[in-house]
Amino acid sequence: MQLKIYNSLSGEKEVFKPILEGNIGMYVCGPTVYSNVHLGNVRTFLSFDFIYRSLQFLGYKVRYVRNITDAGHLTDDGDINNDRFIKQSRLEKLEPMEIVQKYTVDFHEVLKKFNLLPPTIEPTATGHIIEQLELTKLLVEKGFAYESNGSVYFDVLEYNARGLNYGELSRRNIEELFANTRDLDGQGEKKNPQDFALWKKASPEHIMKWPSPWGEGFPGWHLECTAMSTKYLGDQFDIHGGGMDLKFPHHECEIAQGKACNGVEPVKYWMHANMLTMNGQRMSKSTGNYILPMELITGNNDFFEKPFHPSVLRFCFLQAHYRSVLDISNDAMLASEKGFNRLMEAVKILNTQVQVEGVETSSFDYKNWKEKVLEALTDDFNSPILISHLFEAVKFISASKLGKESISTEDYEDLKQFLNAIVFDVLGLQTIEESNNDKLDQTLQVLIDLRNQARKSKNWELSDQIRDQLLEKGIELKDGRDGTTYVLN
Repeated sequence: MQLKIYNSLSGEKEVFKPILEGNIGMYVCGPTVYSNVHLGNVRTFLSFDFIYRSLQFLGYKVRYVRNITDAGHLTDDGDINNDRFIKQSRLEKLEPMEIVQKYTVDFHEVLKKFNLLPPTIEPTATGHIIEQLELTKLLVEKGFAYESNGSVYFDVLEYNARGLNYGELSRRNIEELFANTRDLDGQGEKKNPQDFALWKKASPEHIMKWPSPWGEGFPGWHLECTAMSTKYLGDQFDIHGGGMDLKFPHHECEIAQGKACNGVEPVKYWMHANMLTMNGQRMSKSTGNYILPMELITGNNDFFEKPFHPSVLRFCFLQAHYRSVLDISNDAMLASEKGFNRLMEAVKILNTQVQVEGVETSSFDYKNWKEKVLEALTDDFNSPILISHLFEAVKFISASKLGKESISTEDYEDLKQFLNAIVFDVLGLQTIEESNNDKLDQTLQVLIDLRNQARKSKNWELSDQIRDQLLEKGIELKDGRDGTTYVLN
């Protein structure tokens, strides 16, 4: 089946044709690690995790790059005091890179809870300062950028004067953009109000700064993604993804930078995940309609009547198409939990209890059902339609257990393999037991670390006590050259 992807650039579904047959380069804008990852972020990254898993399932080899923004994210080009890392470091009385480390760890831990696969490459903005400086110098040399008071700005009017189109992704008219921003503060250094920073001059008290041909400063937010995507995926690559809120100005600026530097359209297919709301309203700290992922998982919140397993929330997210607004509520989560449990029970029955011996023909049109599942998957990754088809199989499996339906041996083996692949590999769901095994791994690693510390301190009594008491519980520790592992007896 042909894979079709909705391209935000054209505003249409297009048949997907990779630049290099069988291979895909995909870049997704990652987090700005100055605070805890919020639930809307999780939905975006989970959407692209599903897309990543789907592409692999369809047989593509995917190089998936997702960056970490750990410097240069200004909320306003005109005011360097709006650097989010500097603001947060002052608030928490920590060094900026301590803020970065703290919230990068939080980001990874939360995404692991939701069973997101790690990207193949996860570069950081601070790790690519040289590349960003080289791109800035190239844009200045080509006349697309100019220096002003130690800062460097991209010249949007010059870009358009050369027949290019700033605003093509967001479908914004350049005259309207200029009219809407003409009276903003902090525009004094710019030739034009829509010009955006490539490099910002740092004040003497600014902590995060690097040397450059224009003096000490730090990179603009938009430049890092162009630098890292082109370094790891080339001047033109297949897919660029991110949240709908990044379409303008961030992704618009990326297109302009890529075209100005390399003379080609940097991305073939732009994909954007839509926003998450709660109880019918936008989530916002200022209104109090706000919840962190771990607060939903633990039940430590005022919005939901009970804790919900991360896989239940993942299942809830996937019941909406990635391009649709998704609203979560207590009722929606309870319904998702019910549906998730039905699906998992059916998979368990299929794997252990369905009788197929002596059955030559199926009462279930398996091949037609499988085709419908694949059609949904290849139709712009339509997870809600895919899931609705899964529940056709759930109904059949439940009836098979009661002897009301039958399936041939051939169809059964294929159904079992296919359904498990879709549920666990593509949708990325986990059984509750699998999640509990992760907790066991983490708990035992703590005990192994304590035992290693005891051995290092030559506290053999404590070391032996940990080993022997675990053995009494049926857990055997094995020491080897590569460290300590465990087996369950």
